[in-house]
Amino acid sequence: MDRRERLDDPVEAQRAALDGRQAEIWTALPGIFQSFESEALTAVVQPAIRGEVTGETGAARAVDMPLLVDVPVVFPHGGGYSLTFPILPGDECLVVFASRCIDAWWQSGGIQSPAEARMHDLSDGFAIPGPWSQAAKIEGVSASAVQLRSDDGASCVGLEGRTVRARSPEKIVLDAPLVEVTGTFVQTAAKGSGPSSFTGGFT
Repeated sequence: MDRRERLDDPVEAQRAALDGRQAEIWTALPGIFQSFESEALTAVVQPAIRGEVTGETGAARAVDMPLLVDVPVVFPHGGGYSLTFPILPGDECLVVFASRCIDAWWQSGGIQSPAEARMHDLSDGFAIPGPWSQAAKIEGVSASAVQLRSDDGASCVGLEGRTVRARSPEKIVLDAPLVEVTGTFVQTAAKGSGPSSFTGGFT
């Protein structure tokens, strides 16, 4: 029992009622991916914040929240282009909960009426990959360049001012019927590398 329920104070009673209602409203939570379905673009997510259950004696205990299933995963996209990347079990994310039921929209797209009357429900989350806890964060983030990089920073494509850089510890592959280079071309062999070679006609 909430100790405020024992007070003969209508203001405290009202506050207790509001707190109880607010506890049922889900907005956003950090989560941990358990699995990812690349065809459906959905995931199973474990909320990373525990819930609290109060027993009959009034004692509260922390419990893991239930798994969130069939959670749509948010990848940046628009104008016919998308940025996607693999999602592995253990990756962290932010789950944002819609204010209304998303089932009809998720199935059919467009503008839909909500299939159910639920609001701010755990069933209506979107998983956004990206947030890091301090225990899992990456290091060496550039303070001056935009980068698309591996977590360890070994492979990287970056834009800094008017310079574009690409780096890889293994190789960079350009796969197209035609590759055009405008401007002066400078090739410098890495230390210990073999001679450069061209296959096919070269003018």
